[in-house]
Amino acid sequence: MNSSYERLVEIVKKLRSPEGCPWDREQNLYSIKEHFLEEAYELLEALDNEDIEHVREELGDVAFHVVFHGVMAEEEGKFSLEEALDLVSEKLVRRHPHVFGDAAVNNSEEVVESWEKIKAEEKKNSRKSVLDGVPATLPTLPTARKLQEKARKVGFDWDSKAQCMDKVNEEFGEFTEAVLNGSREEIEHELGDILFALVNISRFLDVDSDEALRKCNSRFVSRFDYIGKRLKEKGMAYEEASLEEMEELWQEAKKTEAG
Repeated sequence: MNSSYERLVEIVKKLRSPEGCPWDREQNLYSIKEHFLEEAYELLEALDNEDIEHVREELGDVAFHVVFHGVMAEEEGKFSLEEALDLVSEKLVRRHPHVFGDAAVNNSEEVVESWEKIKAEEKKNSRKSVLDGVPATLPTLPTARKLQEKARKVGFDWDSKAQCMDKVNEEFGEFTEAVLNGSREEIEHELGDILFALVNISRFLDVDSDEALRKCNSRFVSRFDYIGKRLKEKGMAYEEASLEEMEELWQEAKKTEAG
């Protein structure tokens, strides 16, 4: 393991050297964060598809970015990659006293409770609000869930799924009214409330709303491609088909998918 890590570090350092790659030399600690995020999402897609070959490949790409950022940070005199690794190692040991100490837990729920308590103690002097600690760059659905979970810890939460569903229905009614009578600003406001309420009910149902939407997007792509394939078999393009014809093929795609 160490030799693979050391080899990757040496390759990155070579890329950054005067004899290396012009593009890699031009980068700094802040210039390729979008690339890092893209690689993380490609890994997520491979995991969603349970595509082990691509999981291995994308995991390597993510590891490259970790090393790349570590090497650049060290070059800029900010910190070393080893310091970052030591920091996370210390954090893992500190937050698992039931593994590395003499604390006792009975199940994974107690593990999470213990983790959150230790984390809260670590952050108590650096956070001004109960809702602090949710990254601003996190996608919106996971952000909503994180905010709701933080509010729940201090007792601000619904008591049941039924109450959540009542709120969804209430928000949908307000959204419908805004669509009929409101301004664009009001419509946007009510649409946001519906989405937030849907994240809430998904949390109560223990369903990941972000994953649910990703899978829905994937189904849409698959079914739409099916429509294109069937139209091509008929010698037609999308633009030549009526909405009714495409809807019929959409339903056919759903049946094929279910079968």
